[in-house]
Amino acid sequence: MTIDVRRVLSLPEWSGVRVRAGSAALGREVRVVRPAVPGRAVEPGELVVVVRPVSAGDWRLDALLRRVADGGGAGVLLPDCEPLASTRMLGDRLDVPLLVADTAPLDLLVAARLLLTAPALDGADLVLAVHEALGARLRPPDEVVAVLRDQLASPAALLDDRGAPLAGDLPSASGVRAGEPVPQRTELSDGVLLAHPVLLPDSPRPASWLAVELRGTAAARADVAPPALAVAAGAVQRWLLAHRLELERDARSRSALLGDLLRLDGEPPADLRRRAADAGWRLGGWHVGLRIGVASPADTVARGPEVARALRSEGVEAVVTEHGDGWTAWHTRDQEPTAEQVRALAARLRSAQRELQRTLDAHMGVGRPHPGAEGLAASIAEATDAARIAATRPESGRFLHVDQLGMAQLLLEWTRTDTFEPAARALLAPLRGQPGDLVRTLAAYLDAESSLAETAAVLGVHRNTVAARIDRVERLLDVDLRHRDERLALHLACRTAALSGDG
Repeated sequence: MTIDVRRVLSLPEWSGVRVRAGSAALGREVRVVRPAVPGRAVEPGELVVVVRPVSAGDWRLDALLRRVADGGGAGVLLPDCEPLASTRMLGDRLDVPLLVADTAPLDLLVAARLLLTAPALDGADLVLAVHEALGARLRPPDEVVAVLRDQLASPAALLDDRGAPLAGDLPSASGVRAGEPVPQRTELSDGVLLAHPVLLPDSPRPASWLAVELRGTAAARADVAPPALAVAAGAVQRWLLAHRLELERDARSRSALLGDLLRLDGEPPADLRRRAADAGWRLGGWHVGLRIGVASPADTVARGPEVARALRSEGVEAVVTEHGDGWTAWHTRDQEPTAEQVRALAARLRSAQRELQRTLDAHMGVGRPHPGAEGLAASIAEATDAARIAATRPESGRFLHVDQLGMAQLLLEWTRTDTFEPAARALLAPLRGQPGDLVRTLAAYLDAESSLAETAAVLGVHRNTVAARIDRVERLLDVDLRHRDERLALHLACRTAALSGDG
């Protein structure tokens, strides 16, 4: 292993050493570190250490720089003093690194000699230092990152699988590539980015990455830092596993409490009220139930906070608990919400669901407002029914609010009868085979309560395109969609077509 001046400067004991000249030659190889002796020839690769106090204007400093340059030395380390500008200019001109220590030079000399004698000892010392700093107790990621940052004197962070910081800060976080669970090394313009995966059992992909950015002289320790990074990643892994056990225990408790609430037949007993209070759940007030399901398997315990964050980002404070293959949640108000407040809440919930759909194949059902503990169970039951229907309706964005269903929801069972299905097919027949996917456009338009903008957002087309298609629908069917009865009949016909897979 070649050791240069920059590598020596990266030693923790040398952290206070300042480079005052010859910075362009810090890559010069260091072969030996010796105290300065007057009249002795300087060997190639020798780092000369001046151990006795010296004044900044001493002419012998300039003479020493020339001797080091003539002998091919690696540089000069001075005790704490500020060399004259002329001396610094000479060091730059001769390409001799001129270093100034803020501690006893003899201590630095010993540390440098140990590095030259056994380079692996520095890496072992770093691993031991990180291990001792972490200690035996479980530490949260913030503390692990802080230990790594202090030991390497460099920015460090815990990143999620998208490169976003979970703890700490890292200017070059985007350089971490999510993928194979192997340590990564990325060369930067003036340094190195190291990343180590944090793996959990039975997970083929890393849950997160522990990364450190080594720049300047710190980059010289890039070869010895990975084992220390692995030790820190192990500490994060242990904390995540313990935290996961706690989350799963809490999830089971919440799920059991929710099950008891949903089975209520009357006022909740005192024990159930106390358990709900311990969990921070309000049973009083007016509740709007939510049901969020996923089409593909998902880790509901691990991703529960993601669901809660998506709701909070839209200004919706809700209790979220794992339930079955998804999440059951509810939003509580002190007073009965107005119709306008309910519509505004539904709009925010739709936005939250769209955000979740970036990473989850999620569908959402929303119940109506109901008061009290029994009302909570009723609203959740409505939301569960709505979510079941929403899962089969991509034209609505897989989102359904019970209040938006109106009479159509009450008549939904009737639309499944043998009598209505042929009539529905006949009613929609003129639209089949026409360009523009008119049946789906009509269904989305009616689901969106005749909103061109909402229909365009669901279908991913321009609102003018929707307007033109709806005009053609009215002409082909000879109907006026401003009439309530005609809208209802067509809405039911579109539902029947969707349920039967016809169109």
